[in-house]
Amino acid sequence: MTIDIYTDGGCSGNPGPGGWAYVITDNVTRQIITESSGGEKLTTNNKMELSAVIFALDYIKDRSLKPEKICVFTDSQYVQKGITEWIHRWKKNGWKTAAKKPVVNADLWRTLDEKAKALPVIWNWVKGHAGVPLNERCDELTQIAIDKYRK
Repeated sequence: MTIDIYTDGGCSGNPGPGGWAYVITDNVTRQIITESSGGEKLTTNNKMELSAVIFALDYIKDRSLKPEKICVFTDSQYVQKGITEWIHRWKKNGWKTAAKKPVVNADLWRTLDEKAKALPVIWNWVKGHAGVPLNERCDELTQIAIDKYRK
C-alpha cells in the first residue's frame, strides 16, 4: 500500500491566528482515508506548515498503518527543503544555522525528523493555488481552521 499525504498550513498575519490541515489518500484507489485540521490563536505560517505534516504522520503511526511508501505533498518549500536538505547541516551544526544562530522551530523540526525517519517517506513539493485538488482541499480546511481562531 502507498499512502499520499497532502498538507498545508497558514496564518492570518504572521504571527497571527493559524491553521493546518492534511488529507490522506490511498494512492491506488485515490479514496480519501481521512482529513483533519486544527490551529492556534497566535502562531506562524511555518509552524502550521510543520504541524500539518507532524499530525498526518501521527495519524499513520497511531492507526498502525504499514504503508510501503508514504508520499508527502506540501506547497511549503520550507518544509520540503528543510526536511530533505537543510536538516542535515542543522543537526551537524548542533541545531545552528550557517550564520551560527539557533534554528527557528527546532523543536518541530526535531519532532518531524523523528517521525519521518521511522517511516518510508518521500517528500514532494507542489505549487500552491495551482489547481491540485487535494492541495486545494487542504488550503480550504486550513482557512476554516484559521477562521475558528480569529474570534
